[in-house]
Amino acid sequence: MSIAARHITALMRQIATRDAIELVHPFAEFQTFGALAYIAECYGFRYERVRLVGKHRILHVHLVRDPDPAARQRAAANSAAFPDPGPDRPVPGMYLGSLTPVPEAQADVDLITALIRYDAFAAAANRRQLQFIGWGSGVLFLLMALLTGVYAVLLPLAVLMPAFVLGALRVNTMRRAKLARQLAAAGCTPVRDGAGVERYVRPTPQPYGMPHGTPYGMPHGTPHGAPYGSPQGQTQGQGQPQGTPYDAPQGF
Repeated sequence: MSIAARHITALMRQIATRDAIELVHPFAEFQTFGALAYIAECYGFRYERVRLVGKHRILHVHLVRDPDPAARQRAAANSAAFPDPGPDRPVPGMYLGSLTPVPEAQADVDLITALIRYDAFAAAANRRQLQFIGWGSGVLFLLMALLTGVYAVLLPLAVLMPAFVLGALRVNTMRRAKLARQLAAAGCTPVRDGAGVERYVRPTPQPYGMPHGTPYGMPHGTPHGAPYGSPQGQTQGQGQPQGTPYDAPQGF
């Protein structure tokens, strides 16, 4: 079983049995989390937050079941269109057998991925803690140099350690600023959570199947009423026409 198939199997098991989903794949890329979150949102969930857990700061992505009627309608439509999702079987918005989004789903997957990245960088960039570690390590190495007389080794470390930590903090800040511009351009709104950390909230989706605009998750170019994440040109009750994305699966 491929890595993508294992991810999809674990996700569908959680969708079927839980009201809260936790995605934990230590070596997965952000795009993989975005694709899995997109599939979960097709079945009535919504992205909630991320956590960095443990000594190695492993990313945990949390989703919860969305009580909004539009989310329930979207889940019902996709359950009807994809009655047996799983590895090597069609799932909403992805090429067959992979977690590569079809063109109609790419923009939504990219937006979810950007939200996850922004929240993950925010969780990693505890400015006060990193500044304490940076300056504290510099002072510690300086004191060790004065006490031991090993200046050739410890004095460079007293300079390099704060520079490295503070430089990493600066890079993180620049990445978050770039993502913030991307999210703002997509119509997301900045808010402060209970801990005072800035996050972004997506625009409220239009009701499923609205003829004006493209609701979040509705594939661009699909007929009105087509299932969320279904391949372009495929409607309920029809077979997959030749040339649809599932006829040309891409690798994970």
